[in-house]
Amino acid sequence: MIPRSRATGRAVAYQVFYRLPLPLRRRLVRLAVPKYIVGAVTLVHDAEAEGAGRLLLLRQPPGKGWTLPAGLLQRGEAPVVGAARELFEESGIRLSPRQLTPAVPNAVVHAKGWVDVVFTAEVPASTTELTVDGAEVFEAAWHPLDDLPRLTWPTARLLAYYGIGPLAGQFPPPVPDTTP
Repeated sequence: MIPRSRATGRAVAYQVFYRLPLPLRRRLVRLAVPKYIVGAVTLVHDAEAEGAGRLLLLRQPPGKGWTLPAGLLQRGEAPVVGAARELFEESGIRLSPRQLTPAVPNAVVHAKGWVDVVFTAEVPASTTELTVDGAEVFEAAWHPLDDLPRLTWPTARLLAYYGIGPLAGQFPPPVPDTTP
């Protein structure tokens, strides 16, 4: 229970805050709330793969490990739109935002101050042409989920949230099932 004097002080503070002009309130909130960099990531699965399946991975500079199609959102851009844009820019795969499905979990908050909003998609690898620019992306290729190449550390950590890759089952801890 909150002591009465403390509760009264909070009530007065809220009354003062809500009387301030909206632009000033927004500025105060931005100063007080943690800042995050937001990126969009797409896990693209081969719709034709058998067994464990295959995942689209990219080799980007400096080329020491493989990553997922991903990038930072532009100001005011919806995460699903950013994910579709980045997927096209980095791999040549053009999907509409409606063709992307929110992953579960849909957002992964990293300790260093960034958030990845993650989506999934399935495309047939045999008829999907991969196009890279050679500058931002050296190579795009399909890799079996049970035999992934060397991943970058952030990619391995992110994939672990979805039970994929060398850190699956180790990091992060499994999300408890909350279904009744």
